[in-house]
Amino acid sequence: MTSLAHPQLRFAPTVADPSGPRELVILGSTGSIGTQAIDIVLRNPDRFRVVALSAAGGRVELLAEQALRLGVHTVAVADPAAEPALREALAAKAAGRALPAVLVGPDAATELAAMECHSVLNGITGSIGLRPTLAALTAGRVLVLANKESLIVGGPLVKAVAKPGQIVPVDSEHAALFQALAGGTRAEVRKLVVTASGGPFRTRTREQLAGVTPQDALAHPTWAMGPVVTINSATLVNKGLEVIEAHLLYDVPFDRIEVVVHPQSVVHSMVEFTDGSTLAQASPPDMRMPIALGLGWPDRVPDAAPACDWTKAATWEFFPLDDEAFPAVELAREVGTLGGTAPAVFNAANEECVEAFLKGRLAFTGIVDTVAKVVAEHGTPAAGTSLTVEDVLHAEDWARARARELAAG
Repeated sequence: MTSLAHPQLRFAPTVADPSGPRELVILGSTGSIGTQAIDIVLRNPDRFRVVALSAAGGRVELLAEQALRLGVHTVAVADPAAEPALREALAAKAAGRALPAVLVGPDAATELAAMECHSVLNGITGSIGLRPTLAALTAGRVLVLANKESLIVGGPLVKAVAKPGQIVPVDSEHAALFQALAGGTRAEVRKLVVTASGGPFRTRTREQLAGVTPQDALAHPTWAMGPVVTINSATLVNKGLEVIEAHLLYDVPFDRIEVVVHPQSVVHSMVEFTDGSTLAQASPPDMRMPIALGLGWPDRVPDAAPACDWTKAATWEFFPLDDEAFPAVELAREVGTLGGTAPAVFNAANEECVEAFLKGRLAFTGIVDTVAKVVAEHGTPAAGTSLTVEDVLHAEDWARARARELAAG
């Protein structure tokens, strides 16, 4: 099988680089990934030009400001109820500038993903990013992928349409693997080592995790992220999802993908080669570096983010993962091995359980325990069954409903 993302392939885009800046579409522009991507674009106007933006619709003032400042020709909002406020904000902030076209509805981001451009940054949160991911790949765009859920829940669908090297991952761990893999041939790779900060509870036992509160879990020691991703980091569900993603991106078997706890979050992941050598990618925890790598690949963007300061003493620590206290990674391996709709069930059930935990309806340890029950009830996908988008969505709907039932007790 062919890797979806491999730096040695040096993907040649279907849409040739123009003589001017590289044209980009940014999906999820008002979120953490989107706003940092725009920061990179604004600091490198000779390299990048954003032609379209999309957002869910919760921050229309920011979306309007971004659209006008970047001079995009199209802006999309998923929530139809946000359209009047978006148009009003655009008109109010235009100050004589041309207004962009406005697309509205749940399919608007998918439409943008297929439009004429060089690269599409998918920074949407959740499995709703699947259709835009498929649209961008089918249209031959370079997919700068921050929306890991679309690959995880729709792995076979994505692999069926993606050309080798067409996806450039934005997760810091997968950007690290992407770079380290350039140090050897595919046959020379022994294992992938994915690092995890361990979250705020890395030294606690399972018994000590039982009374964790949402406030405790939202206090991540190194990264500033949204609530769902932060809780996923605390449970290590996020690391489980990244193991599945690494398997799909690089076609490395699950038993050769290892997770190690690294509290400093400076070494973002490593590749161990057959001769015993290990290559690690290191940089301070700042998402602008992997975002810039995705936007500029195969070229690097100078000064995208601060580098390590080698004039100061520093200590990097590595610890084995406690699978008893944090069973999410092992569960994810099982789910990834099952394949089919199992990863979609895993992801959807987790999102419902995280919401239940944040609202005080489920214990912290109950998040992964409940997800495991939902996965077990879902069972093993039928061998040889071809996956469709509708299969994924149906499985997610079932998993969400069942997770809510179990969380309600």
